[in-house]
Amino acid sequence: MGAAVIDGKAFAAKVRGRVADHVARLKAETGITPGLAVVLVGEDPASEVYVRNKGKQTLEAGMASFEHKLDATTSEADLLALIARLNADPAVHGILVQLPLPGHLDSDLVINAIDPAKDVDGFHISNVGLLGTGQKAMVPCTPLGCLMLLRDLHGSLSGMEAVVIGRSNIVGKPMAQLLLGDSCTVTIAHSRTRDLPAVVRRADIVIAAVGRPEMVKGDWLKPGATVIDVGINRTRVESGKDRLVGDCDYASCAEVAGAITPVPGGVGPMTIACLLANTLTACCRANGQPEPEGLTV
Repeated sequence: MGAAVIDGKAFAAKVRGRVADHVARLKAETGITPGLAVVLVGEDPASEVYVRNKGKQTLEAGMASFEHKLDATTSEADLLALIARLNADPAVHGILVQLPLPGHLDSDLVINAIDPAKDVDGFHISNVGLLGTGQKAMVPCTPLGCLMLLRDLHGSLSGMEAVVIGRSNIVGKPMAQLLLGDSCTVTIAHSRTRDLPAVVRRADIVIAAVGRPEMVKGDWLKPGATVIDVGINRTRVESGKDRLVGDCDYASCAEVAGAITPVPGGVGPMTIACLLANTLTACCRANGQPEPEGLTV
């Protein structure tokens, strides 16, 4: 009797379908096409693949895709000037600057130069503050995707005990805020947590977002817990090939958990689906149109 496998790939396809339907309706009724601008600085191979996927899925959803590829030596002033132009462009509803940036660029400065209403990554300090105080915000894509999977599985999360392992600004902290918003009792655990397995064992919901391959073991889990594995780690196997693994030891966790996301095919596909959903939401808000149901918090 193993855990139910949470199929993020299938659920993400459903989300993308709902986004595409809403986009088609918006275009037909108002003539407005949501537009996403992605800025890539330098030639990080993983980022290039990711940006290509984003562009493809943006177009498939019926949206406009604007890609800006800049040289790795681009100055901060030139990057900020591009962001200012995109902020002012009414055809652009979402702006995403692909991280990591080359070392000479200040990521915080660049992210906070984006108009918060167009910050579809949800990283701008204003959106962080709005989320933290329970107001309408742009929500980071990966935590939003995790929340959608949890709501789909459980319906209400009210009163459930959740442990988030990892305290990053991209996943851990916003994930905790979203779970609080859904009335969970939330613990943020991390590398300094004393007796991490005992803390994790309390949880009805475990979100692993720590970036350490197969760290969470099955005997850390409460039987029947729901495990959302955000980690994507490349490990070498004996054949010399790379294998993608999560932050959870899938085999042992799947024996104890009630439901678990696989890696790959779990949280990953939800991230781009939620980016499209955020772009649509930003477009609707900018134009005074009703927001898409079930695609925002």
